[in-house]
Amino acid sequence: MNTSITSTVKAGVYKNRLKIKTNMKNKTIKSVVSLMAMAALMLVSSFSAIGQKAINSRYGGVQIGAITYSFRDIREVDAVLQACVDAGLSSVELMGTGIEAYLGAPRNPLSWREVRNLDEQTDEKKKAYSKYQEDIKTWRYADGTMDKYAMLKQKFNDAGVEIHIYKWTAGMSDEELDYSFRVAKILGAIGITTEIGEENCTKVGAAAERAGMLALFHNHYQYAEEDFDVDKLLALSPANRLNFDIGHYFGSTGKDPVAFIEKYHEQIGSIHLKDKTAKDNPVKGNENKPFGEGETPVVEVLQLIQANNWPIFCDIELEYKIPEGSNSVKETAICREYCKKALL
Repeated sequence: MNTSITSTVKAGVYKNRLKIKTNMKNKTIKSVVSLMAMAALMLVSSFSAIGQKAINSRYGGVQIGAITYSFRDIREVDAVLQACVDAGLSSVELMGTGIEAYLGAPRNPLSWREVRNLDEQTDEKKKAYSKYQEDIKTWRYADGTMDKYAMLKQKFNDAGVEIHIYKWTAGMSDEELDYSFRVAKILGAIGITTEIGEENCTKVGAAAERAGMLALFHNHYQYAEEDFDVDKLLALSPANRLNFDIGHYFGSTGKDPVAFIEKYHEQIGSIHLKDKTAKDNPVKGNENKPFGEGETPVVEVLQLIQANNWPIFCDIELEYKIPEGSNSVKETAICREYCKKALL
């Protein structure tokens, strides 16, 4: 390990940058700082646990990864991990969809649409769902369940991939959120991402604070809403951070994401990278494009983070139409190479 990097972390660089509010408990502050420092140190290392050279998608001091939603056409967890490896990613924001079932949990007999409209379902389906809720809770708190998550983390790590953020919650009750953060911590994540909004920023933020972790809030088109107040939402918990999507921001508002990041960089834990046309594009506004073909200042954002050495994870979110003859893995690798070229 590079001793100068270790010394820098020990000196409290991450603590200074986080600037968590003073009313946060000391234990929570130390935990959050420790998680950020630990994640940074793991990602700086270019060697796997078995001593062989691992994937390294950290370029010029900026960690390039992807949200595994980019591989949404790939369902099986092992195949998703292989996609991360094949795309050359050494870190990911892991989507939690299907993870419990992969680890042996009882399977939900209803689709998510049926669950959302449970009152409209038959008595038989309601009874089956009630049984599932009992079974999944038993599984979650059974001896050995957390060991299964630890083994999943090790599997990713052995392949050279770190899980820096987990995008999943078991539910919105305090008990379910506390469980979710326990899982995220075991996976090695700094926190959990979810959609930005008052309820999430209140409840998920409070749970993150209890866990000594971070709650990172993703945006779609909220910043284009006239009454949207990001400062108010961030203030709801000292553990609240942004998972800032530069493409959605630029495409829906027409505003410069570079200026936004300059202002809020201390409250941004990660960003989603995508290239979109501008809101007022004369052909079609707010349209996803291959990297370099849209108008979003992706290169400028990456170089801003690099120039200031900000500890912000930069994750590709592949949303443009995949060209004929290609696939999500190839396109994500192309996006990664685009970012690499901007930073080296």
